[in-house]
Amino acid sequence: MFFTKRLGIDLGTSRLRIAVPGRGGRIVIDEPTVVTLSNQEHAVLAAGSDAASMLGRAPDSVSVISPMREGVIDDYLIVEALLRYYMSLVTGRFNLVRPEVMIATPAGVTNVEQRAVRDAAEQAGSRRPAHLIANPLAAAIGAGVPMGDPRGALIGNLGAGRSEAAVLSMYGVVVWESARVGGQVVTEAIAEHVKRRHNLLIGEPTAEELKFASASAVPVEDPVRSEVRGRDQSSGMPRSVTITANELVPSIQQVLQTFIEVTRSTLERTPPELTADIIDRGMMLTGGAARLQGIDVYLAEQIGIPVTIADNAEDAVALGAAEALDNLDVVGPNLLAQEGALSGNEAR
Repeated sequence: MFFTKRLGIDLGTSRLRIAVPGRGGRIVIDEPTVVTLSNQEHAVLAAGSDAASMLGRAPDSVSVISPMREGVIDDYLIVEALLRYYMSLVTGRFNLVRPEVMIATPAGVTNVEQRAVRDAAEQAGSRRPAHLIANPLAAAIGAGVPMGDPRGALIGNLGAGRSEAAVLSMYGVVVWESARVGGQVVTEAIAEHVKRRHNLLIGEPTAEELKFASASAVPVEDPVRSEVRGRDQSSGMPRSVTITANELVPSIQQVLQTFIEVTRSTLERTPPELTADIIDRGMMLTGGAARLQGIDVYLAEQIGIPVTIADNAEDAVALGAAEALDNLDVVGPNLLAQEGALSGNEAR
């Protein structure tokens, strides 16, 4: 237990990360956003890694639930229970003072979706009101992108359930675009390729492992070869095949086209003065899907500007949310403006 009173939370589609501020911040919780329920008693049996290990393996008496979908809450009660459980691990179960919480949300959330996040956090034990910060802004802060001056910065955040691109300046979001397509769709595309090409059915955990172990966004000279086990679609019997990184490239590039379109649309609406800054600085890439091999090379070729992957790409949003709590005097006015300006927009 860390007994901290301030928490930065990345309530992601596939993972829940909680960071505490101070000296650049640190991640104290990093768990899959998954819960298993008993179908008979409707009781929570496991959460996080323990629950995720049951994906594709649970009996009919147990349901494995992912309560977040495309970056927003899909099952309010489960999200509330998850937040309460993990927040109590960090702050202590008998903490009399509610922690101050900053939660990162997609730039395109609606008023209703924002309210659900705030209510879930407050019901789970956070101080009222729970602060909200747009994912791209949190990612930029967490990745160490300088934003105190009027220069423009382009942030690409590739989460599991949503892709976002935003131009930031002076701790504010100038223009943004998002699509409800992310790393999960890449995983699904890999599973579909294996099914179509090799007549083999594999589960989501296997496809996810293959995505980061050997998949690439661009062809490579010495592609990694991975043995994949699954169920033969025709015979129904177990079988294994060998998958090379290069054969997955077309499927991955097809999914990444959505993010490329999102980024291009953002740049088309960017003021000329900020566009000049972005040409010099390029795009900073964050999010779990930024780990995909060769993604920076492919995006740079397609978009026409340099692309840099943040050193802490997966943790940047949570770390940025925590750091924003330490800088509310600077970030706070922009948070209020953004929550009002962005809440009325649907993800495009």
